[in-house]
Amino acid sequence: MGKLKLNTARVRQDDYSYSYTQTGYIENPIEQAPVIEGPFYYDKDNLVKEMAIRRINKTLSGLLTMLILTAFVSYYFAMTNEVTLNKLRRQITTLNEENAELQNRLDRLKSFNNVDDKMGEYNLLQKAAKVIEVPAVTATVPVDKKNDTTAAFNWAIGY
Repeated sequence: MGKLKLNTARVRQDDYSYSYTQTGYIENPIEQAPVIEGPFYYDKDNLVKEMAIRRINKTLSGLLTMLILTAFVSYYFAMTNEVTLNKLRRQITTLNEENAELQNRLDRLKSFNNVDDKMGEYNLLQKAAKVIEVPAVTATVPVDKKNDTTAAFNWAIGY
């Protein structure tokens, strides 16, 4: 026995009916109902238009997504910068308060130093060269107590 070959090629079969007329046979195609029914409107111009609109919509959606992501990233960096600035502001406030305290102490020390320099410049404080002792003197004139001649003031509580 020989090998069997199977023909797997698809062949288009058209259904025609043949009718005999006086002039000869005429092919009449057989009308069949469509397998799928529905409102299918295929206009090539409309199809191209829809594809262009779809492509534009996808492009704009991609751009919008990129802008939203860029906004989130920039917001993140803005918030981290603000947190850093708040930390620096607190440190600056603390340093300013410490600086004010140190400035007050420095001013006080400078004022003592200035007074000391002026006292040394004018020699206002000098030690006595010699100490003199004086005997105590008794008072011979008695001290008169004066009577208070003003009237007493009566305090009032209220208006």
